[in-house]
Amino acid sequence: MLTKRIIPCLDVTLDREGGCVVKGIEFVHLREAGDPVELAKRYNEQGADELVFLDITASHERRRTMIDVIERTADEVFIPLTVGGGISSTEAIKKILRAGADKVSINTAAVKNPDFVRESSEIFGSQCIVTAIDCRRNFDIKTPHLNAGNKTIIGLEDGRKAWYEVVIYGGRTPTGLDAVLWAEKVEKLGSGEILLTSMDRDGTKDGYDLPITRTLSERLDIPIIASGGAGNLEHIYEAFTQGKADAALAASIFHFGEYTIGEAKEYLGKRGVAVRA
Repeated sequence: MLTKRIIPCLDVTLDREGGCVVKGIEFVHLREAGDPVELAKRYNEQGADELVFLDITASHERRRTMIDVIERTADEVFIPLTVGGGISSTEAIKKILRAGADKVSINTAAVKNPDFVRESSEIFGSQCIVTAIDCRRNFDIKTPHLNAGNKTIIGLEDGRKAWYEVVIYGGRTPTGLDAVLWAEKVEKLGSGEILLTSMDRDGTKDGYDLPITRTLSERLDIPIIASGGAGNLEHIYEAFTQGKADAALAASIFHFGEYTIGEAKEYLGKRGVAVRA
């Protein structure tokens, strides 16, 4: 049985020297959570399976600072590190991997140029390329074009139906793309994993978006990382059992000391979920 992974997510802003981890709700109302390298060391010691760094202030002139953060982190931790945020070229991927990252997460650049996924996976290997998909529920299912086979209608917990729309630029820009069909496409293009974030749940602590997580988990062969909404350990359990995710990403519950990675794994193990010791 494949073990499930627990992955702390560090949203890093470079607005100050050395960077700072922050956490918000739907990517806004940011609250400082600490130094990225120190938090990474803590999670490494607690037994996290992987780490994800997302550079939420990514821009060309600050890329060097993020490289410094990656290098300092790679010197301190010994678990896989995924880095994302503003990555739009194979040269940028090369620099990030050379700095010590094991994988990169691409999002907006992939939507704007899907061939970037194919090119990157061919150069660096599928195991290095994580496609991040940010999506929102869209309840417009009666518009005629939605019957043309380009939208996946999903039943929700409350009996309503919706399709999930891909959003880019930190969740601010809707694309009209169906998240399920987009995920299937990037799998065919060579992406090794999907990092799925429900913008409706991000930072809310109301639990993961199980309908879209389960749909992707059942329809794709590559791993699905559930992200957005973890508020307690039961939510992580549900992501694995009901959402059928391969990994669960969480931030607030770990950053602000509500739970440790060890407590999460102990809880899951007692509930019959296979996790790494």
